[in-house]
Amino acid sequence: MRSCERCGLCRSRQQTVFGSGSPSAPWLIVGEAPGAEEDLRGEPFVGQAGRLLDAMLAAIGLDRGRDVFITNVLKCRPPGNRNPEPDEVARCAPFLRRQIELLAPSGILVMGRFAAQALLETDASVAGLRNRVHRYAVGNAELPLVVTYHPAYLLRNPADKAKAWADLCLALARLPRQRPPG
Repeated sequence: MRSCERCGLCRSRQQTVFGSGSPSAPWLIVGEAPGAEEDLRGEPFVGQAGRLLDAMLAAIGLDRGRDVFITNVLKCRPPGNRNPEPDEVARCAPFLRRQIELLAPSGILVMGRFAAQALLETDASVAGLRNRVHRYAVGNAELPLVVTYHPAYLLRNPADKAKAWADLCLALARLPRQRPPG
């Protein structure tokens, strides 16, 4: 991935942001794209949104380093933290799909519109996708997938934090907390 030149984001990135956390964690968290701080540090969700994500995980008894692996749909920062372009998402999608295959999580928590739309192959809004369990087919498995709001969105729209809490509770109830044996 470090040498990827599939799209123009390679020209403005500091580095690729592959992911962080425990590769053997039962949950995979998928966000949208790295921001400026993530681009500098090479790790997803490390800025203010990352601190909110850490608090959200702690509220349901999960730890970033032990219980989840965190990644993004895009592995490179869009300039000015703009929204991902459809062609950028399409060009990065094979990396994410392979990442999911290799990590083989028990469930996926998707944060934000672009991540939800990419994984579920839809143009529906987060509001239309949240509050239920979806299925994500990968290899011979169908993984449960829960959609919620991106922490950066919640920082701008704190009134939706209650909805995100409901989504986290749904994920806690429906996403396996353990990886299957084998």
